[in-house]
Amino acid sequence: MTQEPVIVIGAGVIGISIALELQRKGNSVRVLDRKGVAAEASAGNAGAFAFAEIEPLAKPGIMRRAPKWLLDPLGPLSIPPAYALKIAPWMLRFWQASSLDRYEQSVGNQAALMEHSRAALDRQIAYVDGEAMMQRDGQMQLYESDAEFRDSLPSWELRRRNGVAFDLLESPEAIAEIQPGLSPRFTHAGYTPGWMNTTDPKRWVQHLAQVFEGLGGTIERQDVRALEVTGERLRVVSRDGSTECSQVIVAAGAWSHQLATTVGDNIPLETERGYNTTLPEGAFDLRTHLTFPAHGFVASRINGGVRIGGAVELGGLKLPPNYKRADVLLQMASQFLPGLNTDGGTQWMGFRPSLPDSLPVIGRSSKSAGLVYAFGHGHLGLTQSAGTAELISAIVEGQTPAIPLDPFSANRF
Repeated sequence: MTQEPVIVIGAGVIGISIALELQRKGNSVRVLDRKGVAAEASAGNAGAFAFAEIEPLAKPGIMRRAPKWLLDPLGPLSIPPAYALKIAPWMLRFWQASSLDRYEQSVGNQAALMEHSRAALDRQIAYVDGEAMMQRDGQMQLYESDAEFRDSLPSWELRRRNGVAFDLLESPEAIAEIQPGLSPRFTHAGYTPGWMNTTDPKRWVQHLAQVFEGLGGTIERQDVRALEVTGERLRVVSRDGSTECSQVIVAAGAWSHQLATTVGDNIPLETERGYNTTLPEGAFDLRTHLTFPAHGFVASRINGGVRIGGAVELGGLKLPPNYKRADVLLQMASQFLPGLNTDGGTQWMGFRPSLPDSLPVIGRSSKSAGLVYAFGHGHLGLTQSAGTAELISAIVEGQTPAIPLDPFSANRF
């Protein structure tokens, strides 16, 4: 047990989950965040615990399709021209990660993390009495032709081999039994009944934070600018001063690599900017999480309303938002869900921290045994938050983690 507080940098779902788990193990914990609890990607994501999503974005053949997507500024994968040169080294690593052997390794490692995270989430829900904030309604991936459906079958076989339960639906009638009101253009689907969502991702993280604070944990607004290694100690340098400690966890999402750089760890983290529109209660009778893979977006139920969001814009942290992307997604959703009421929506853009091989960094820095990283989960931060928290806790406690962590090392690049 650590008497001196462990400092966790980041109050999103990863950071708060880690703080809660460390506290549960008897540690004193301080959480530092420049904006507060769930102020960034944890606030506006789709709310999905996507344990079935074990396939990385970097997969064989992806670079043959990428040019077509990248030329469409409003397509499912885009790079703003102003950012293209800066992201070129990351794209090279992404291409390397799409080789068959690297892809197969990533799938296996992602599947192991997913299996652990699913069990860890059940433990977390029980610990914080959070079942009332869960929706266990499954998820449906929709296809518009027999050819599109057939192209998806290798991915479904991949899920089957890794223990994901699903049903394949091959008629609009079968689809309508689960989700009525869809356009008849959708002729095939894959349904994963074990999929689950939270009723509201922001409120879920706030609930975790309230439990943490109620048990004596502290959360402080601090803009951390740098880390310094001083022998066996660490110094956390913020706008308002500095703090020395022996254990620091960096879980600051898309900003994490900036802190890692200050101690000499150069980690190729990039930012997937995701857009969505949240429609109020009554917008549509959504009965399951819907995924439109050919168009790169989803529809999820949030507080009785509907959130339409997704796509990948590799544009970094500084370019202004392009909310035309959210408009395009909402226009497509109104075609796919003919009864959707698109009035009264609230737009949002968030930063997903992504690494070239779609795997997060979970493990110690090579610069200090007391510095531990937990970031780069991409679209899967909420999904893998409880599992990551248990793995980080094991590292801090000097225990053997539930899964091997070499594939998630910061040094793998």
